[in-house]
Amino acid sequence: MDITKRIKKELIKIFDKLSVHLEEDILLQPSDSREHGDYYTNVCLKNAKALKMKPIDLANQIASSFSLEGIKEVQAVFPGFLNFFLKEEQLGEVINQILSQNENYPSITEGKGIKVNIEYVSANPTGTLHLGHARGAAIGDSLARIYKKAGYDVTREYYINDAGKQIDHLADSLIARYLQLCGKECEVPEDGYHGEEIISVAKELYKKVEDSYKDEIDEHYEEIKQFAQDQLLEKIKEDLHNFRVDQDVYTSEKEIRNRGDVEKVLSSLMPNCYKKDDAIFLNTTKDGDDKDRVLVKSDGTYTYLLPDIAYHQDKINRGFNKIIDLFGADHHGYITRLKSSLSSLGNDPDILTVKLVQMVRLFKNGEEFKMSKRTGNAVSMKELVSECSVDAIRYFFVSRACSSHLDFNLDLAMTLKSENPVFYAQYTHARLCGIMSNGKRFFPLSDRRDLLLNEKEKNVLIILRDYKDVILTAVEENEPFKITNYVHQLAVALNEFYTVCKVLDDKDVELSKQRLALVKASSIVLKDALSLIGVDAPERMISSDNEDKR
Repeated sequence: MDITKRIKKELIKIFDKLSVHLEEDILLQPSDSREHGDYYTNVCLKNAKALKMKPIDLANQIASSFSLEGIKEVQAVFPGFLNFFLKEEQLGEVINQILSQNENYPSITEGKGIKVNIEYVSANPTGTLHLGHARGAAIGDSLARIYKKAGYDVTREYYINDAGKQIDHLADSLIARYLQLCGKECEVPEDGYHGEEIISVAKELYKKVEDSYKDEIDEHYEEIKQFAQDQLLEKIKEDLHNFRVDQDVYTSEKEIRNRGDVEKVLSSLMPNCYKKDDAIFLNTTKDGDDKDRVLVKSDGTYTYLLPDIAYHQDKINRGFNKIIDLFGADHHGYITRLKSSLSSLGNDPDILTVKLVQMVRLFKNGEEFKMSKRTGNAVSMKELVSECSVDAIRYFFVSRACSSHLDFNLDLAMTLKSENPVFYAQYTHARLCGIMSNGKRFFPLSDRRDLLLNEKEKNVLIILRDYKDVILTAVEENEPFKITNYVHQLAVALNEFYTVCKVLDDKDVELSKQRLALVKASSIVLKDALSLIGVDAPERMISSDNEDKR
């Protein structure tokens, strides 16, 4: 049984004797620093009043009576915390767990049987993906990977807005470019799309049909519209795939409308609606919105909100227990109305979690880099990937909370030095692999852990042990940056460890075998943590700073 579960069981047993029943979800968390032990709990602070005792007196009483194999010491700390110190061999047990489970470490079952839908990017198929889309893609895909690691049944989804006016503008823009290729004079509409990608799609259309549509454009309008969407969506999928992002499901707004889902949802919402000036309003102020929202305009057309409600109800109908949407930061006001809408349909609004992703500013040569020299528009994801490695972009893009603005330093991301955090982490993994390769003479590795007594070794062991808690925290807060923080923390601890501790020492074979086991376990966890944010863990890297013979 896991040591934390054993500590909780012992606490429950002790408090039962005091006639206080503790729930099994006792707060027992890793301590922030070694001097405060390996774990701490506030259980005495929470239950002292029921026993008519001061929390510190209760903590002293519990500490003096607590006895459990694997626990070296229990300290009572003012105002009433309990700090638990593990015996060294108990701390070293994490190595055995990692080596036996390999990439399946840590075994997490919290998400078993829970279906999660994560929707991200969902850019209109009217152009190329830009930096903001790239950050949303990196965060969304990382979040999906983390949820899967935690045992959840995850579906990655992309919502195609293919039924609005923007698609008509796309078709009109493509027609103009196509007619130009046919030798006709035709201007792209002012509210159309002027990007180079539209010219590229027009060339594909011309290659397919040549001049045959030029005098019959109206007859082929819907066909041209669909061609434009399909071509641009394929380019979006290709860019995402090259960014290591592949969605499981692509849901079409047009299909939702064609099925009649919008009308069904509107009918269900009517008890919470009212008419005003020939428009239909949904009462969302009851749930904290600043005003009621229009669902059907006075001319009978739907607002964007109504089909979006139908889309989210469709997700619920598909059996998802948790729905996560990644929106741009400008959608802040949209959250309350969407949750209110789901509530009006009889759903628990908390089934929906919305994360707002802030924009990215790109810096190059010390200056903000806003425009693409090729297109004159915002830098696209494709251009960024051609400039910088996917590993670096993904690492940097998830390295801060979703709600935090990100200044992406392209020069730093491309630097092959330790100040570049992704290079630092990858080089650390490569160095671990190098040590194992040079230490083959010490295999098979030892099952003992009693010689791992150096504080730098203990620090690595504690961080390895905390991996599960970090994953669960990232899930609870829906924040992948928790993983990048962990990667950096582990990499720093490992560099400190093999700077101080000689791993390969023919004069002390048993110590070398134990330290190599620690190195192997660390390489497994570091590689896995990097994979959760879509970053590779190479076994070899070029650097002149260090050698891998320790």
